[in-house]
Amino acid sequence: MLYPLSILFGVCVGFALGLTGGGGSLLAVPLLVYGLSMAPREAFGVSLAAVGATALAGVIPRIRAGQVEVGTGVLFAVAGMVGAPAGTWIAGRIPEAILLALFSLLMLVVASRMWNKSGQAEMLGPVCDNQGRRPSCERTDDGKLKLTSRCAIVLLIVGLLTGFLSGMFGVGGGFVIVPALVFFSGMPIHKAVATSLLVIVMVSISGVASHFAAGRGISLEITGLFALGGVIGMALGGHLAKQLPAATLQKIFATGIVAVAVFIVSKTYL
Repeated sequence: MLYPLSILFGVCVGFALGLTGGGGSLLAVPLLVYGLSMAPREAFGVSLAAVGATALAGVIPRIRAGQVEVGTGVLFAVAGMVGAPAGTWIAGRIPEAILLALFSLLMLVVASRMWNKSGQAEMLGPVCDNQGRRPSCERTDDGKLKLTSRCAIVLLIVGLLTGFLSGMFGVGGGFVIVPALVFFSGMPIHKAVATSLLVIVMVSISGVASHFAAGRGISLEITGLFALGGVIGMALGGHLAKQLPAATLQKIFATGIVAVAVFIVSKTYL
């Protein structure tokens, strides 16, 4: 049952990744730990490798279709690749129960933010928040990003945080990347989802390398089967994403995050 479940869980992760750009990375670790009885620290490495491979399969056709802002994604990812080793180092020094609690808390914060802002997902140009502050990045009338020094610094800082979280929790970081691209760069949700896949691929490479450098092995068989299922699920999720309004996507994203957070807390502490 181990191998069929690996493929099935991979399909679930890939579907969520294709649909939201970030839900897959959030689902991977709980499925590996609670579904396949894998040790949490090994699950972090398998998750990074499998989600990265799945994201790679998904981002290639999206780049060809012009749905990915490559420049913005690479800038974001380079900083993330620097942050991943630091996150891996910190994770090795924190008890697993505390790591999972912090992971769940972060998911709830992100879910709340995404749900409250779901109606703004299609905005291309600069918008003001409820306090009248303008975003760090602005866009031209045709939707192209104005990469000012302030904008670049903000994207680098958030990218660094994303990499840190990826290395620490064994996730691709899409749950941070997607809202960050939407709220800091003014990117539409559908384009943010596609661009996040590029970031996930690059950050996952750094995270997996850091995982091996720390002396933590992973099951290549489980990783391969998980990734295979992920590619299948990615195609299904990507197709459905085209049929749903942006606001609906964000609410699905937020609801899924809350469900996973509650599940992790209940399994860890109850």
